[in-house]
Amino acid sequence: MLFWILVAVMTAALAVILLYPLLRGAKAAENIRAGEAAVYRDQLRELDRDLNGGLITPEEADYARAEIGRRLIAVSADEPAETPKPPRHHRFTEAVVLLVLPVLGLSLYLTTGRPDLPSQPLEARLENPGNDVAVLITKAERHLAEKPDDGKGWDVLAPIYFRTMRVNDAQLAYRNAIRLLGPSPVRLDGLAETLMAVSDGVVTEEARQVLEQSLTLEPDNPRARFYIALSMEQAGRPNEARQAFEALAKQSPADAPWLPLVNEHIAMNGGAKSGADPAAPGVNPAAPGADPAAPGNPTQQDVAAAETMSAGDRQQMIRGMVESLDAKLREEPNNFEGWVRLVRSYAVLNDKDRAAGALKRGLAAFPPPGEQGRQLLALARELGVATEGATQ
Repeated sequence: MLFWILVAVMTAALAVILLYPLLRGAKAAENIRAGEAAVYRDQLRELDRDLNGGLITPEEADYARAEIGRRLIAVSADEPAETPKPPRHHRFTEAVVLLVLPVLGLSLYLTTGRPDLPSQPLEARLENPGNDVAVLITKAERHLAEKPDDGKGWDVLAPIYFRTMRVNDAQLAYRNAIRLLGPSPVRLDGLAETLMAVSDGVVTEEARQVLEQSLTLEPDNPRARFYIALSMEQAGRPNEARQAFEALAKQSPADAPWLPLVNEHIAMNGGAKSGADPAAPGVNPAAPGADPAAPGNPTQQDVAAAETMSAGDRQQMIRGMVESLDAKLREEPNNFEGWVRLVRSYAVLNDKDRAAGALKRGLAAFPPPGEQGRQLLALARELGVATEGATQ
């Protein structure tokens, strides 16, 4: 009850503060003529003092008195045209301040606020954090500040850091967990992902070494195999990358959630070509999601030519193919595989602005509520592409 009394008092005080300028302005409008007359009377008294003091001559005093008298008569004359208008009241503004704003504020508070929630200091919230991620992180950080050799604490905190985009903290947490608890595929893969996130999605040499260590512990680890294949793709070795992705696709179950993404990379590296023979080398006929008719797929001639080019020429050729895919998707936007390939291609080329633009256009064709839209957003987050405003 005390809370609502305080709210009512604060609302009334705020209404008075907002209404005071309006009321004061009306009163000033009523007294404007009286104020002018008082000024002219003061000038007449000062004129008499100046004359008695010898500061002006009688002739100057008569002339000034006549002018001031004329102005005083003008503002004091009782003529209908000069009758002061009644003060103007801002009825609409006053109604808004007194009624609409309090009702609107109360409605918003009851909708989004928690008037029944008792106040809790930080210590009490740390004891019962619930689903508050920020409080969970604070509690874990306090614990690890007191016990920095608690490997399990670092192991729990590392993925939370990564999900909340605190990549550098996540990297430190994974390193501490590995140092204290020993390497495991989950910890090594997490550390590799933090290293890639710091390098804008590029699989660095250090990340590749960490992933290879993960494969020594779990040879069939699909996450590590995917990123190692991705490192080959980023290094401009499409044949090796395609073979690695195809091997991962054959190993994966038919309903594996990562399989559509793997097949996209197979297509990007020449594994799915328009009019290709399904039995031809480099094509995975069992790979679902690979659309031979999707625009922008490189031909066998393109792949062969790329292998003989210098790094600069190969990069220029890749950019040309990506721009061609972009142009085709502008004409035929109803191609999910093409949008996935375009977003990833711009991200690999480290052109995050165009990647974000391609994501926004792809989501316009495949909105986020649908499965394909959600896959596009997941891909963007994996590649470090900004998703803010992409769904607007």
